[in-house]
Amino acid sequence: MSTIPRTTAARSRIAAVGALAVAGALVLTGCGDQTKKDGGGGSAQASGTAGGGALHDKLPQQIRDKGVLTVGSDIAYAPVEFTDKSGRTAGMDPDLGAALGKQLGVKVQFENGTFDSLVTGLRAKRYDMIMSAMTDTKDRQNGVEDGKKVGAGVDFVDYYSAGVSIYTQKGKTQGINGWGDLCGKTIVLERGTVSEDLAKSEAKKCPAGKPLKIEPFDTDQQAQVRLRSGGADAGSSDSPIAAYAVKTSGGGKDFQLVGKTVQAAPYGIAVTKGDTRLTQALGGALDAIIKNGEYRKILEKWGAQDGAVTSATINGGS
Repeated sequence: MSTIPRTTAARSRIAAVGALAVAGALVLTGCGDQTKKDGGGGSAQASGTAGGGALHDKLPQQIRDKGVLTVGSDIAYAPVEFTDKSGRTAGMDPDLGAALGKQLGVKVQFENGTFDSLVTGLRAKRYDMIMSAMTDTKDRQNGVEDGKKVGAGVDFVDYYSAGVSIYTQKGKTQGINGWGDLCGKTIVLERGTVSEDLAKSEAKKCPAGKPLKIEPFDTDQQAQVRLRSGGADAGSSDSPIAAYAVKTSGGGKDFQLVGKTVQAAPYGIAVTKGDTRLTQALGGALDAIIKNGEYRKILEKWGAQDGAVTSATINGGS
């Protein structure tokens, strides 16, 4: 993912916390409430949908026919999306997804996948859209990864703004106060994120004999476990995720933020390139929940109000 937050061909996530168990989670969200997981299927179902009308009519016919928007998401990135202690899918994105579904008159079904596989899943039509703290970048829009064309691009409906942060074990900063202090250190992060892009860029600047070692993991949670155990010097993820990890992990005793947040950029809902009907319907639904105040309430619930936007933007990333 390019040099803008959660990352290249995956997500900008800026990224997740704690020991949150994630394994093929499947969740249906409608009006915002979620029931407990059922006994055999590992899924949770919302109590129904509302809305419809003009916004519903803008949806592609196949989505109107099935009454469900299928969402690809890496459900291990608290507080944006994660599995809570009761086994439910929770977080800012599922709540926003439920609110959007309410406006569109459809259910919104979150399906779990690793972040760096989500765009591939969208291309394969496993998902109707991606909502996973994914940074809107020109490279993603154009299907470019590490400077190479790897497939069809995506269109984004931008719904939030976030940056990238570095954190360390609490009281063990080892002189790290920003990206320029990482030479000779080991950093852990989630694979396919903007954090990884930034680390790779920084590693090229390090002198011989003082390399920056980068350890990428499938999830941000795995990276946090590695740092918590002393196996690395620093971690990096999207700003709301890093802040949440610092606040909650070990009751706030495990980590601390270091340096400044960098490269603020938009999170986008990714849809298939050229799917104008779905793009416009989602943009209209986002504008509606911003206008009626539900958007702000959801962000405040998750302590994420600093990244609020005032309207939907299409492909606003750089």
